[in-house]
Amino acid sequence: MLHFVLLIACAVAIYLSCEWFVNAVEWLGERLNVGRMAVGTILAAFGTALPESVVTLVAVTTGATPEAKNIGVGAAMGGPLALATVAYGVTGTMLLLQRRKRRAAALAGGPAGGDAPEAATGELGTPQDMRRLAKDQSWFLPVFVVKVALGLVAFAFKPVLGLAFFAVYALYFWREIRGDHEEDEEGVELEPLKFQPKAASPATWAVVAQTLLTLVVIFFASQLFVHQLDAIGPMLGLSASVTALLLSPIATELPEIMNAVIWVRQGKTKLALANISGAMMIQATVPSGLGLLFTSWHFDTALVWAGLVTMIAIGYLLMLMRAHALTAGRLALAAGFYVVFGLGLIPILG
Repeated sequence: MLHFVLLIACAVAIYLSCEWFVNAVEWLGERLNVGRMAVGTILAAFGTALPESVVTLVAVTTGATPEAKNIGVGAAMGGPLALATVAYGVTGTMLLLQRRKRRAAALAGGPAGGDAPEAATGELGTPQDMRRLAKDQSWFLPVFVVKVALGLVAFAFKPVLGLAFFAVYALYFWREIRGDHEEDEEGVELEPLKFQPKAASPATWAVVAQTLLTLVVIFFASQLFVHQLDAIGPMLGLSASVTALLLSPIATELPEIMNAVIWVRQGKTKLALANISGAMMIQATVPSGLGLLFTSWHFDTALVWAGLVTMIAIGYLLMLMRAHALTAGRLALAAGFYVVFGLGLIPILG
């Protein structure tokens, strides 16, 4: 019973910390003078993906056995899978719920929509927003394909290729930071900083302090959440392998999922989608580079299956984005690929 109580407590702590984190990171973006999209793709994504990257680093560098080191490899594959399916699916579901809420409000004679800057551009943003999101996925997919392909072969200089993955992320980072700010909304009003709610323009130290403090809480709450899942899995009759491959990725990507929920609720869908796509780029490069440098980077059937489902999910979304046919409902369907992944694990692990 204690594990279930702690699981719920951790989920609540992560959600509340993420609410304070997104509040701080928007102000941090304003202080650093980066574009609104870069707030999601770089600042928020880097912050929420940092804990998982640290866990991967610790696993691959200090693991006493190959099995212990492979925990980092599994995390490097599970993260992108959870983001490409569950995170995007939750975002689409939240958009559908917001649509229903607006319709109910309109029927009741209340305000039909929020006053967020994206309210007038459609649920998923403008065509320009979709092109930019598609470009992010176009960066991710080939990198991920190479990452999976390297897990199927063995050759002497494979570890050195880990440095190439770091270089790819550095290039992506440079592109985002130097992106054209003209695409961003002008005059966007930020909510008051939680640390200084009465200040029209909070102090820089308060912005940095709130950002760092919330990241610390997110990191420890996420790790405790994963440990509770590891304990609860066997109680539910799930093997350790199923828990590690099916439930742990959801737990480790919970901050990104919570960020998406919060930003969609605030009417900032562009930031929610940018956070997910930016986190996917980090997950496709940094943990992979670490894995290549410090492990044999050899995939078993379950990891290959995870990679295949991830590629299919991104291919599905990318096709809809390029055809300008992506809707909230079709985005929500992305979560179905995670169900397919779970069903496919039955014969693999059975």
